[in-house]
Amino acid sequence: MPKKPAEIPMLPEGADPHAPTVADAPPAPTVDLEPHTGGPSPRQTLSYIRGLLTGHGIIPKNKLGQNFLIDLNLVDLVVRAGELTTADSVLEVGTGTGTLTGLLAKSAGAVFTVELDPNFHRMAKHVLGPRPNVEMHLGDILDGKNVLNPHVLTGWDALTARTGCTRRKLIANLPYAVATPIITNLLIAGVPIERMVVMVQWEIAERLRAEAGTKDYNSLSVLVQSVADVETVRKVGPSNFHPRPKVDSAIVRITPNAQKRARVGDVKKFREFLRDLYTLRRKNLRSVLSGWPRGKSDKAVVDAKLVALGIDGNIRAEMLDIETHLRLCEVFG
Repeated sequence: MPKKPAEIPMLPEGADPHAPTVADAPPAPTVDLEPHTGGPSPRQTLSYIRGLLTGHGIIPKNKLGQNFLIDLNLVDLVVRAGELTTADSVLEVGTGTGTLTGLLAKSAGAVFTVELDPNFHRMAKHVLGPRPNVEMHLGDILDGKNVLNPHVLTGWDALTARTGCTRRKLIANLPYAVATPIITNLLIAGVPIERMVVMVQWEIAERLRAEAGTKDYNSLSVLVQSVADVETVRKVGPSNFHPRPKVDSAIVRITPNAQKRARVGDVKKFREFLRDLYTLRRKNLRSVLSGWPRGKSDKAVVDAKLVALGIDGNIRAEMLDIETHLRLCEVFG
């Protein structure tokens, strides 16, 4: 006689969102957030996540970045960093087990959550149940490396309008493989996002906030900081996830800055300029600008333009601050 499959309990809409913290290395917060209070919950533990996945016959895929927090205090920290109200329409990328989705739905006016994996999409629908302010989309957030899926944006637009929300936020434990294109494409697309609170790989967090002249400073640093302000909320060790990733992670808050964006002007053009400028990162400016992908230029002409800008052609692009990158783009872009 076939064995009856295990019944997976649904997560009640009013479930207590508190859980004991998994022991880890001392945190390194740079954003002052109020401490969490409240009693523990048996949910969102390693045993619960394992049982949930086993009951649905799901094995997490590393290539899709399917690593799930087993400390609900950290999930709650992500939510609190978003400072949600009923005026907020939230985009979540990576529904996963639905835990973050449920917490977002309690505070925000609307949640549009996107999941690429059909098995996780199906499981999260079972766990969460129907909620009037939540729409679950099965599909890819990206429609190519540098383009967002228009169906996702249209669906989010419709939910935002239907619920009467006036602000938009991205709050998500982002799949590591697509974290960078998701962040940059949303910033470039012109979607009026008030803030992003995202879990990303620590290496990406370091690049997002790196300063000129440091080893982590690159085109991503320049692009994001040219249109937004970046803060690290907390560093998160591998032991806080199941399955454990091989690297540290970080909760990062990115706040688009309208004044910065106005200075940049054409953000898409600036991204293309940075892509070409950093293609040959180890060469100096003179060499890159005279022989880069968009076509070779006469070195004498390049030298004259650099002299007019007051920029030394023998240094590398990674030594330049944001404003100097913008000035270079105005002349060479």
